[in-house]
Amino acid sequence: MGLLDKLRGGLAKTRDVLAGGLRKVLFLGRTLDEALITDLEEVLIKADVGPKTTAGLLDELRAAWKSGEVKKSEEVAPFLEKRVAERLRQGGNAIVAAPVPPTVILVCGVNGSGKTTSIGKLTKWLKREGHRVVLGAADTFRAAAVEQLTIWSERNGVEIVKQAQGSDPAAVAFDAASAGRARKADYVVIDTAGRLHTQQNLMQELEKIRRAVRKAIPDGPHETLLVIDATNGQNAIRQAEQFHKVVGVTGIFVTKLDGTAKGGALIAVRDTIHVPVKFIGTGEQIDDIEAFDADAFASALFRS
Repeated sequence: MGLLDKLRGGLAKTRDVLAGGLRKVLFLGRTLDEALITDLEEVLIKADVGPKTTAGLLDELRAAWKSGEVKKSEEVAPFLEKRVAERLRQGGNAIVAAPVPPTVILVCGVNGSGKTTSIGKLTKWLKREGHRVVLGAADTFRAAAVEQLTIWSERNGVEIVKQAQGSDPAAVAFDAASAGRARKADYVVIDTAGRLHTQQNLMQELEKIRRAVRKAIPDGPHETLLVIDATNGQNAIRQAEQFHKVVGVTGIFVTKLDGTAKGGALIAVRDTIHVPVKFIGTGEQIDDIEAFDADAFASALFRS
């Protein structure tokens, strides 16, 4: 199954809301006017595209209508699809590479976002690309998190650096980065404890982990991936804002697109923190990961 087919399947619920809503609003021959644009606003908001992004898209549509670029109602959906793809394409989807290996990837997110599973998938993806990976189990609050990451390390055939439950997460991050360098790994992927974006003490701990990585590898971490659960909808925007403010998120990994009608929130998250989407989880299995493709995503979202 190709990426577009996976996305079409995963975004089915969101597409029902967005493309289905557009079909009802943009019936053939309807005049493109302010009344139509108002109806479009309701459709985009229902698809969780968010007020700010919706306003921006409709301002662009309004300008295109007044300039004559878009004249008919049937031209509206292709126009919006193109503009969404342009937004999501900015920054690309490549992992930032360290000038000298290893590249350190710090992974963060709220509780239940699918963070540790996403690390397992990312590790498999990196291994498939021929890279040597070391995992760091810096989620020391939950014994289950270390156990889960250990299982992923065994499945993927990679080394893991871990300590006892309750250990200092920053110390684990330092050890993992140091081990990655000593063992000539290409990537060090560090798990962190899931935390609510409102828990200031835990958010500050993320910054402590970043500092610990820098003690081992001065220019690390090279990527800070935020795992976003697509079912969170508009709440994902607030999460992204807070994590970005504290740790400087560099990329987004989206999970659970297949279980929600709120996939439009991904556009709003990208628009709010101006950070590229790099990966999406496309299912439950270890191979269910894809590098993000903005054009395929927009197509799967708008084309019924």
